[in-house]
Amino acid sequence: MANVVVVGAQWGDEGKGKIVDWLSERADIIARFQGGHNAGHTLVINNQVYKLNALPSGVVRGGKLSVIGNGVVLDPWHLVNEIAKIREQGVDISPETLMIAENTPLILPIHGELDRAREEAASKGTKIGTTGRGIGPAYEDKVGRRSIRVADLADEATLEARVDRALQHHDPLRKGLGIEPVDRERLLNDLKAIAKEILPYAGPVWKVLNEQRKAGKRILFEGAQGALLDIDFGTYPFVTSSNVIAGQAATGVGIGPTSIDYVLGIVKAYTTRVGEGPFPTELLDEDGNRLGTRGHEFGTVTGRKRRCGWFDAALVRQTCATSGVTGIAFTKLDVLDGFETLKICVGYELDGEVLDYLPFAAEDQARCTPVYEEMPGWSESTEGARSWNDLPANAVKYVKRVEELIDCPVALLSTSPERDDTILVTDPFAD
Repeated sequence: MANVVVVGAQWGDEGKGKIVDWLSERADIIARFQGGHNAGHTLVINNQVYKLNALPSGVVRGGKLSVIGNGVVLDPWHLVNEIAKIREQGVDISPETLMIAENTPLILPIHGELDRAREEAASKGTKIGTTGRGIGPAYEDKVGRRSIRVADLADEATLEARVDRALQHHDPLRKGLGIEPVDRERLLNDLKAIAKEILPYAGPVWKVLNEQRKAGKRILFEGAQGALLDIDFGTYPFVTSSNVIAGQAATGVGIGPTSIDYVLGIVKAYTTRVGEGPFPTELLDEDGNRLGTRGHEFGTVTGRKRRCGWFDAALVRQTCATSGVTGIAFTKLDVLDGFETLKICVGYELDGEVLDYLPFAAEDQARCTPVYEEMPGWSESTEGARSWNDLPANAVKYVKRVEELIDCPVALLSTSPERDDTILVTDPFAD
């Protein structure tokens, strides 16, 4: 049976939630392998809207096991609130349907406080555009070997020792930023209280997934954000704090890389970005406003207006390479309906030289100007199309040209937020 990794191939917000939900019907297990609750996935099922941050998108599908892997940093208080909210919408969530890896690091209130204080203290031009939810500081503690992990909640002596180690690092940092020292007893009491809510879901995810894989079960690995926000291969330093590319799926849940059979990259028919950082094809004109309005481009988590621009084939070709993308899911094609002319970025001009990739140096990125290829648009509607025959000829030409430029085939084509408005070219779960 095929096991599929889903990754965003741009700066996030590509429509992963709908695609993961669409694929989850074919999967037995849905596993989240990185990120935190700074990611937002919106699902629309039978006119019911579900907004997820920490929970895997598969939780809305009955009879599936959803997994939060060790590559995730988890805010336990947020998770408990999110579970309650989704339950109110009629979704059953229990230890039989949700498992959290025992070695998953926790996001504590002190992480969010540190995150926000740093962003406020940053000078103009150095702000990262963080959501302020503590994701970065939590990953710092993981790498610094001072994390409190899910398993630590089960033993009070261990928990106290872990808290003391963390505070040795955090209290001096807080003093430098003008924040009061951590209330140790309050933090401990809060952790002991939330432990009762979290521990029933804890389990050896690595063991369960390896056993299920050997038993022939289909696993869908769900990534958050997008590959251009990857800590190593994104537009650093304006990136997230984890590896987003597909290779992280293996280490983020505890399976070997040979367990991955197909990598599906999610790509929007144009480009968006939330927060700071380079954006070569950004449009600060009426076309950009039109894309944002028609695409309802506001962040699921922050509500911030997304920056919009033309499709950047050079960047997507780059992310398809670093994630080893097998096929792409092309979303929001309908947002381009009515444009007389469309532009696709095929490379960048830097100091008189044309590059087919975006260099890593920030100074070079700032001087890069996009090289565009123009294509005719279409006046007909593509919204709700469920076959190639339903698409205007110019829309088909646009998709085919994108395939050529990114050197990767389209596997799925999404034409609205509704899960059934999808054109299937290649089933990623096909044996």
